Amino acid sequence: MNWKQDARRRIVVIGAIVALLPGCNTRENLQSRFSSIHNAGWRATATTIEYADVRTPTSDDLLSTPAPLSLASVEPMNFRDLSLEEAMRIALANAKVLRDLGGQMLRSPQAYSSVYNPAIQETDPRFGPEAALSAFDTSFASSAFFEKNDRALNNQFFGGGTRLLQQDAYVFQNQLTKRTADGTQLSVRNFTDYDANNAPGNLFPSAWNSNIETEFRHPLLQGAGVDFNRIAGPGATPGVYNGVLIARMNTDVSLAELETGVRGLLSETENAYWDLYYAYRDLDAKLVARNTGLETWRKVRSLYDTGRRGGEAEKEAQAREQFFRFEEEVQNALAGTPLDGTRMNNGSSGGTFRGNGGVQVCERRLRLLIGLPIGDGELLRPLDEPTTVPVKFDWQPLVAESLARRVELRRQRWIVKRRELELVASRNFLLPQLDTIGRYRWRGFGDDLAGGPPIPFGSALDTLFGGKFQEWQLGAELNVPLGFRRGHAAVKSAQWQLSRERALLHEMERQVVHDLSTAAAEVDRTQFVVQTTLNRRTAAFQQVMATQAAFDADQATLDYLLEAQRMAADADIRFHRARVEHAISLKNVQFEAGTLLQYNGVDMAEGPWAEKAYLDAPRNSRSLLKVGPINYILSPGRKVTGSQAMLLPVLEEVPAAKPVVQPAQYEESVANVQQAANVEPSAVPEPAKSVGRPTVAASAVSGEWKHITGPAPSVQLEPAAEQAIVALPPTTAPASPPPAAPVTLRVGTPLLELTPPAAPTEGDNLH
Repeated sequence: MNWKQDARRRIVVIGAIVALLPGCNTRENLQSRFSSIHNAGWRATATTIEYADVRTPTSDDLLSTPAPLSLASVEPMNFRDLSLEEAMRIALANAKVLRDLGGQMLRSPQAYSSVYNPAIQETDPRFGPEAALSAFDTSFASSAFFEKNDRALNNQFFGGGTRLLQQDAYVFQNQLTKRTADGTQLSVRNFTDYDANNAPGNLFPSAWNSNIETEFRHPLLQGAGVDFNRIAGPGATPGVYNGVLIARMNTDVSLAELETGVRGLLSETENAYWDLYYAYRDLDAKLVARNTGLETWRKVRSLYDTGRRGGEAEKEAQAREQFFRFEEEVQNALAGTPLDGTRMNNGSSGGTFRGNGGVQVCERRLRLLIGLPIGDGELLRPLDEPTTVPVKFDWQPLVAESLARRVELRRQRWIVKRRELELVASRNFLLPQLDTIGRYRWRGFGDDLAGGPPIPFGSALDTLFGGKFQEWQLGAELNVPLGFRRGHAAVKSAQWQLSRERALLHEMERQVVHDLSTAAAEVDRTQFVVQTTLNRRTAAFQQVMATQAAFDADQATLDYLLEAQRMAADADIRFHRARVEHAISLKNVQFEAGTLLQYNGVDMAEGPWAEKAYLDAPRNSRSLLKVGPINYILSPGRKVTGSQAMLLPVLEEVPAAKPVVQPAQYEESVANVQQAANVEPSAVPEPAKSVGRPTVAASAVSGEWKHITGPAPSVQLEPAAEQAIVALPPTTAPASPPPAAPVTLRVGTPLLELTPPAAPTEGDNLH
């Protein structure tokens, strides 16, 4: 035995030396070795920033984007008149990613919703509905093993009468397993094995065994029931629930998030549209003020050149300063500054009007939002006018509609429903695990597997199907965790989460009513402000005319004239700002009420179902009607158990608000207003153009947007109050600047007027 121990010691020592050999190469030695071989090459490669080899190339349209329009642009500008309806249609057609004006695209792109999100959730292999349904699919398993055994045995008994066993063994196994909706597991198996060995006690030198076995395992307490398996899924653990109902609710939550993104896109599109409209109006007003200041400067300069009274040097400089002030404002109004414009959540959920930027900045922002090329040689110009017709909302139906339609509340109700189902599933873990098990087995044995000689046990399959050897087994398994600590924790956790989600739903409803109140009050404020600023604008223009006449008669100083011009320009801008604020306030009421999509004629629909789903729908609907729907608006705290836990929340339909005025009455009222005010019919806004917008249907799965004709107005107008805005006699308006006709005034003026004006008198030095 000494030589054996010595050999073992040598093997251990050699193994230890071999294991320690790599450790002798220290880091310094490795670095010195690499530094001597192409040091500069590998170091440069190792420290170079790598870029992903992406198969999606950069768009050629982006690479060929022309230079942006700016004050330095000398080419003539081509305008493209764009209506609000067309802007929304373009935005929806290009809405693969639902954009907004928050500027988060580059910083957090994963936070953006897209038309692909519901499809991603639906096909999620871990938490999607198909993944949950796969737990109930029939599975097939098969295996085959081949062995060659050649061993010496110490015990002759275990070798079948021999101490030197030589054996060839084959084992084949096939199995079908199916999980039913109530948690029962059904299995059908076939075991076939071949054994050829040299044991002297064998009947045959080689033999086949083939068995067919059926088995069921049915849970009686924990894990039992259709409700539990559809909520939590087979084999669920406390706190982790991913049944079919939970997975489908996750898809519904994803659809609600997509609708939130579509609503945000429409809201931001309208915000950007009215921003651009106001930028043009602001530019118009400042162009008029600049031209008026230029005329005044020319008159004062003429007096200054002739040395007459009123042409003193300080007055000439004062008039010149005001002209260049207006010129600066015109340049800023055209080019704009990259400030934050009107966007969602900047004071209100739908967006509070800011009025920042200029024509070119706002135009690029609108292009970015609706998916048009950033530059294509054309300048977008709004075609629609903001309505000045007062609108009255019926408050109580509006509140009820907002609580029923607001997508954030619908999403939260799905989460509350999910927590209710999770509570139902968690109570199942307070039960002990008691399963009944049953097996039935047919056995076959023979010298051959099939087709053997007609002798007893000649063929294993003949013996199997002869049914002579049959076995069965019935039993039960019980597993009781003493104390049910984990089960009680799961129930408490589910209760706390349900309480939290219900509390959040209540606070969200209060927030919705608060925001709706603010939006409705803003509509009233803007309606009064539009009327007030119109009167102020008229008075300011009259003051300019009167002061100009007095100045020409040498009865007013230059200070009064310049001040009147500034006040007129400011009043003109404030009037157009009030009109845009009124248009955005109307949009925000629809936003807060949850009807912005319907107001703009946008309809969202899921993709087509499987054909079998249409066949099963009538039968399932009849079975559900026997139980009755759950009204989450009237009873948000209702507990559900049993089959009620599988019902989807059904929102109560809210009756539509009664119209304030009928169409015939509206036409008659408009005719009276036109006759009293002596205005042209084109100067009166049409309600259909103000609130009726064509319908666009959206497919949430495919991301394709289709057009469906038909108006979809959701508010009623009250034209009786229109007289306070448009019924002013036109004779009271000044001849220059243009009279107060906010509806018929063309948006935008030729921008070629923005070139620096010539000197009042040729050869004069104006510096």
